[in-house]
Amino acid sequence: MTRKPFNPVDDVIIKNLQAYFGKERVFVDQAILEDYGKDHTEDLVFAPAVVLKPLDTAEVSWIMKFALEAHIPVVPVGARTGLSGGILNIHRGIALSLEKLNKVIHIDEQNLQVVVEPGVITQVLQEQVAAKGLFYPVDPSSRGSCFIGGNVAENAGGARAVKYGVTKDYVLNLEVVLANGDIIWTGANTLKNATGYNLTQLMVGSEGTLGVVTKIVLRLLPSNSHQVLMLVPFYKMEQAAEAVSAIFRAGVIPSALEFMERDAIDWSLRFVADQSLVIKEGIEAQLLIEVDGNYPDVLFSEAEKIAAVLEQFEIDEILFADTEDQKNALWKLRRSVAEAVKAHAVYKEEDTVVPRFELPKLLKGIKQIGDKYGFKSICYGHAGDGNLHVNIIKGNKSEEHWNSEIPKGIREIFELTVGLKGTISGEHGIGYVQKNYMDIPFSAIELELMKGIKKVFDPTGILNPAKIFPDN
Repeated sequence: MTRKPFNPVDDVIIKNLQAYFGKERVFVDQAILEDYGKDHTEDLVFAPAVVLKPLDTAEVSWIMKFALEAHIPVVPVGARTGLSGGILNIHRGIALSLEKLNKVIHIDEQNLQVVVEPGVITQVLQEQVAAKGLFYPVDPSSRGSCFIGGNVAENAGGARAVKYGVTKDYVLNLEVVLANGDIIWTGANTLKNATGYNLTQLMVGSEGTLGVVTKIVLRLLPSNSHQVLMLVPFYKMEQAAEAVSAIFRAGVIPSALEFMERDAIDWSLRFVADQSLVIKEGIEAQLLIEVDGNYPDVLFSEAEKIAAVLEQFEIDEILFADTEDQKNALWKLRRSVAEAVKAHAVYKEEDTVVPRFELPKLLKGIKQIGDKYGFKSICYGHAGDGNLHVNIIKGNKSEEHWNSEIPKGIREIFELTVGLKGTISGEHGIGYVQKNYMDIPFSAIELELMKGIKKVFDPTGILNPAKIFPDN
């Protein structure tokens, strides 16, 4: 997208910001800038020139009006747990941190809705609504630290998306500050809305490139009181992938169905220092399967049906989690995989998704591409959705090989994914690191339509520039 160069954030700009906010909410210390210039994407750091921490929608509006007048880029920043570089401040502008907009404003028990600010931690929201017998099911692996606003920006999913859907399925209405500082509501607090274009769903997953979300209205569900959790070891990795589709074809819809290959399990076990789970020699992968509901007899019947399906594959003994502690330990193992990899290796993480029946082909193809380009991959993810996370490990590869050959391998992985009727991100977004692969799932015409939408909302391009769209 062609635009005139941004202006630098100079001393005059800083003084004007301090005059409005006070020095205590205008941050220019280099250590703070670097901290707000990175998320969980590889080892990338693009520090902003200044970090601002507004307290409410009015202050966000003021920032956007100021930035538009000064022609300074603004990057909305949440908990910085993203995996696609969405908050990297490529043009060294303003990092607009939403961490102080952190209130659960109202839990509507009559209509099963909640109004929440973007800086609320996802797990905190889940616990507050659970105390009232309600359920917000979207649960990314980083739910203990990620913000609801970031979930909206990336259309986050998580383990229970297979039954309950992703963030977009729960967002009813949004308060948004536009690039010019105008404040709008995108929809209505209703379960059905066929009134004009759906601006709410357009904003979900737009990665902070169209507006700054300052309030979110989410629908809730009644709580489920029972879960059955089972861990299934497979002697053949591709059979674990095959079993996913077979379970659904048998008429069971799990609340979660997670895939972990052997290396992912071993790394996570070391990371969480769990000595209680012993993985036998020869096991190549595991499925973590949960069914939930309010009637234990129904759940046990579903678990038995799943076990009968699994008998056609080469599996070891199925572990049924008997206690809450055991369930929590198994979920901690799964949720810690990404952290375990990050703690022990330099890596690139790709977020592929295909129709679930194609998972075996995707998994096999990824391993073949790794052999071709000389890289090791660790695969895990939300198999029930066909969503496979691929961690490519640098190991002892040279910088030249890492920077020149690995992107070719990633491109082939994405081409394989799209060839299987999938796409290149299921829940992590495109951000900075995936943008130059967008020509694989989209034609030039489709990309131009998206750029046109961006231009309508943000004519001068100040909102989170250098994201989503390819460089060329």
